[in-house]
Amino acid sequence: MDYTKVDWERTTGAQLYRHAKTKIPGGTQLLSKRPERFLPKLWPSYYSRAKGCEVWDLDGRRLIDVSIHSVGNSLLGFADDDVNAAVKEAIDKGSMSSLNSPAEVELADLLCQLHPWADSVRYARAGGESMSIAVRIARAFTGRDKIAFCGYHGWSDWYLAANLASDRALDGHLMPGLQPRGVPRGLQGTALPFRYNQINELEELVAQHGSDLAAIVMEPMRRDWPENNFLERIRKIADSIGAVLVFDEVSAGWRFCLGGIHLKLGMDPDIAVFSKSISNGYPMAAIIGRREVMSAAEVSFISSTTWTDAIGPTAALATLKKMKKIGLSAHIDRIGGKVQGGWRMLAKKHDLALGVHGQHPMCSFSLDYETQTKALGTLLTQHMLNQGFLATESFCASYAHTDEVLDQYLNALDSAFAELAKAIDKGDAENRLQGPVAESGFSRLT
Repeated sequence: MDYTKVDWERTTGAQLYRHAKTKIPGGTQLLSKRPERFLPKLWPSYYSRAKGCEVWDLDGRRLIDVSIHSVGNSLLGFADDDVNAAVKEAIDKGSMSSLNSPAEVELADLLCQLHPWADSVRYARAGGESMSIAVRIARAFTGRDKIAFCGYHGWSDWYLAANLASDRALDGHLMPGLQPRGVPRGLQGTALPFRYNQINELEELVAQHGSDLAAIVMEPMRRDWPENNFLERIRKIADSIGAVLVFDEVSAGWRFCLGGIHLKLGMDPDIAVFSKSISNGYPMAAIIGRREVMSAAEVSFISSTTWTDAIGPTAALATLKKMKKIGLSAHIDRIGGKVQGGWRMLAKKHDLALGVHGQHPMCSFSLDYETQTKALGTLLTQHMLNQGFLATESFCASYAHTDEVLDQYLNALDSAFAELAKAIDKGDAENRLQGPVAESGFSRLT
């Protein structure tokens, strides 16, 4: 195919992705959107437009997204009218100039109002870079180098350094198989993992490295609720050793309440980081914190031209105001609960060994069949795609997911689960696929 003369309106997603892999290392900018993770050779790959929870692919097919929903970054739904209107006005006024946008000051006031413990705000435009900023501030404030962490925190050197000593150090922290290639060997021993709800593991790290720890970095909650005063004990440890407590709210933030999940859990950090859904799909991130700690940003060089555009703060303001107006968290909690209930009911109907995981707003299920598990998940995605749904074993709830949409989804899933039951009975799940079995997580990059 001569892509120098391609008719982009008529090119299929599969064709375009094959070409993309010759120009873009890894094929996509976000590994979570690689077609091989869902349905190799058949996943649509690209969209022509998106609205609410609907996506149109390059072939003009209308698909209902009940899967990762843009990795959970559009809680109001794709292309929300109110957020888009605010952004369009900002664009018409000029999204960038030699002066600063007043929207960033208004947003700072709103964030500090929502989080009374915080006094200061810095901005970025993505989750990974904002976590790096938080770690830089913590190191500048304490004068220390080492970081104790729990959970997934992005692609940066400070985090992947954990795998310099052992390539399995990050297993159990959401995404196994992350390789530290390109990370300086001199960072070995500076990133020290502990597991959620395992306070003894952090205590062991503190016993060995306490005086060298700049920060304790963690997601306050992702899949499970804290147990045995876990967060309270974390807070006490951070205070006792003079380490900065950083809460990564990139994924959890705004889903459970207006603000971060830490507000609902009743535990304040020294720094909290927000991105992803804070601006409903527009690039934006905020690092908020106590003034004493955040002031270290003034003595460390943390600066970028694109952090000063007007679009990010404008989108965030419009998003947060609408979240409050519509009572977003209550809606997605109810919708996610309905999805989980539907999974359990259909699994029982079709006698499937199925485990349900996570909280209502962002949840998943597992098909527990050992060697067949991945083939069954791929078969599920294939069957659902043929019925007009982007669907996997994961679900990210949004305001655009209505009861009517979920009724359609669960009806289609009933048919998909029936096919899985037949494949399990005959042991031929892989033979039913029209392409290869989906790849696992981050274990393969090319």
